[in-house]
Amino acid sequence: MDVAPFCSHHYTIPIDKREKTPLPELFDALQEQFYRYLITERRLSDNSVSAYVADIQGFLSFICQNKITRLNNVDIAVIHRYLERARKNRISHRTNARRISALKTFFIFLLQERIVTFNPFYSIDLPKSGRTLPKALTIEEVGNLLKAPAVSTPISQRNRTMVYLLYSTGLRVTELVQLPLRACNISSGFVRVMGKGGKERLIPFGEAAKTQLENYLGNARAHILGGKRSNFLFVTNRGGAMTRLRFWQILRGIATAAGISKNISPHMLRHSFATHLLAHGADLRAVQLMLGHSDITTTQIYTHIDQDRLKDIHKKFHPRG
Repeated sequence: MDVAPFCSHHYTIPIDKREKTPLPELFDALQEQFYRYLITERRLSDNSVSAYVADIQGFLSFICQNKITRLNNVDIAVIHRYLERARKNRISHRTNARRISALKTFFIFLLQERIVTFNPFYSIDLPKSGRTLPKALTIEEVGNLLKAPAVSTPISQRNRTMVYLLYSTGLRVTELVQLPLRACNISSGFVRVMGKGGKERLIPFGEAAKTQLENYLGNARAHILGGKRSNFLFVTNRGGAMTRLRFWQILRGIATAAGISKNISPHMLRHSFATHLLAHGADLRAVQLMLGHSDITTTQIYTHIDQDRLKDIHKKFHPRG
């Protein structure tokens, strides 16, 4: 996990001395314990841990700038000043909600470690971020995205297969680029994915994606590896997995070539997967399982009906349309 530490050294301060320890030294002493707490007790993914640590470091920097020398001195007034600064910097409600959630978790940890005697974030409500509808491609746009390139190469075959599998399964981009070779069962038409919090799920893929996978595995993958071995399904010429950023760049290049002007992202294909399934009558619970959502309310956001379809329904069925 590539996360910057609070400070550069690692040591432990006895509990009875922590309240008198200067903040920078105390942060340094707590860092490994807090990482372990997030991973083992909260069971957060590496990406979530990185986000939590970044949010917490920002807050610790803020209190140091405000000459607060003890974590027990953090109170509601301090938190309000912190949120006011965020408001002046035009930080979104969603970002502030994430920061408060991270800081609540941090102070829960501090309570357990007896660093503080109370959690000042208990009384802070999460800012309301509203309900943002996910952006999805139309079925026609997805069709254009999946069209074969004018010139087919092993690399373009790999890229196209990745797009096919992403749309067919709704994988998260991290899950896609790090998918092990053994996780893809061509004959049964399933991929086995280890998602957030170490939760495993099986996701089916269709015949079109199966054909692309067979073509890619039959020749293109070995050609890209050039004799090297790799445990990943989608490989680079170095034998490793592709980065999330690189796949994002590849997808945008494919979208541009397909004449799609939307600001496309891998997550938009995941949104499209869910939206198109539900629009064609798929069971909400089944879509939840395939997406790997722990809460079905997260999946329910995809049940929105686009405005054009709503108008068509109204025109067709309303007696005074």
